[in-house]
Amino acid sequence: MRSVTTALTSPTRRKLARDGAAFSARLRGERPTIRYFHQADDPYSHLAAQMLPRLRARYGAEITVFLVPPPEDSAAPDRERLRAYGVRDAARVARARGLGFPADASLPPNEAVRRLEAVLADALDRGRFEDVAYPAGAALWSGDHKTLAGMSAWAGGQNPQRAEDLLKAGQTLRAQLGHYLGGMFHFEGEWFWGVDRLGHLEARLAARGLDREAGSALLAPALEPSLGLRPNGAAPTIEAWFSFRSPYSWLFMPRIRHLAQAYGATLELRPILPMVMRGLAVPRIKTIYITLDCKREAERVGLPFGRIVDPVGAGAERALAVAHHAIGLGLGETFAELALKAAFADGIALAEDNGLFSVARRAGLTDAQTAAALADESWRQCAELNRAALLDAGLWGAPTFRVTGCAAHWGQDRLWMLEEDLRVAMQGPSGSQKIL
Repeated sequence: MRSVTTALTSPTRRKLARDGAAFSARLRGERPTIRYFHQADDPYSHLAAQMLPRLRARYGAEITVFLVPPPEDSAAPDRERLRAYGVRDAARVARARGLGFPADASLPPNEAVRRLEAVLADALDRGRFEDVAYPAGAALWSGDHKTLAGMSAWAGGQNPQRAEDLLKAGQTLRAQLGHYLGGMFHFEGEWFWGVDRLGHLEARLAARGLDREAGSALLAPALEPSLGLRPNGAAPTIEAWFSFRSPYSWLFMPRIRHLAQAYGATLELRPILPMVMRGLAVPRIKTIYITLDCKREAERVGLPFGRIVDPVGAGAERALAVAHHAIGLGLGETFAELALKAAFADGIALAEDNGLFSVARRAGLTDAQTAAALADESWRQCAELNRAALLDAGLWGAPTFRVTGCAAHWGQDRLWMLEEDLRVAMQGPSGSQKIL
């Protein structure tokens, strides 16, 4: 597996793939084209659609829009928690990026979603998607069903079947190109998720010479903690759920440790079993996208990634056993970071004694302590308690984190939200001090 993932994430392979896709497009006489896949009831699609006019104005690429239905159950585990979290998360992303999304939005009824799909289908046929998508979507998310009903009465009356036809066509094309989510941008063989990965797309377009404002700031740069002035209030506790099989957990672990240290916060690690070991499916198409996305994100934040030995099964269980003991010894953070790096960057098998004991030694554990940890099954109860607490927090996957007492956030690209929560929790009358 090391050889396969090293090749898959190789910058050389990526460059060849990009160059090949661009060359093929030129051979077919096609202009550079961004395909955007919009899901009507996806809050992240509502944000992404607002960026289309800005992308069109800034970059010399065509933009073609497709309507798509929600992903299949296999690609969206725990769908109800995902939907509820998405609404809350999108409102905060919108605020940070100056986009529109109601702070009090709630999940829309199916009837309202069908109406929006009819409106968007009609707008696509009339070449007015970018004009209609935001006001119609805003009506959906703000619960203005009267306005949405009025818009859909005319649009659906023109061709009641049109929305269904476009959804099926979009779903087929999305699958052919190799994805499963809404709110996705596709450009010359590469996928970019919503506004969160738009900076990668912009870099790609600039490298193709398509940036009309070369050298200017990106429209949607990645959001990261600022590590500015630290409030002088009492430092809170950060709870951090992670999985030894989650590549995003590797990308977040050294950074959340740094953030906690910068704010003097206590980091409480809450390891959980991987999703597939908890009965949640991860289809192959999703695994491939996650691997490639992690490589881009790892390069952005300056972490190694790509020499992977999948720790699913024995590797994850053994790492959890050692982590359980390491936490009690005050070595949990170090072991967790080194074990994740071993699995996703160093190509070390945690299922094998040589690999696991080597990682544990570097974390400060003796071989006797590691052997004792492996002989102790008490980690299972702890992992189950962590899983239950994660579900109670409204989430299901890793990495997830929160300031104790605050809402939880999911994903290594939400550490800026954690910093905002830290600052609010630490605000006090005694001023601030600079974080070095």
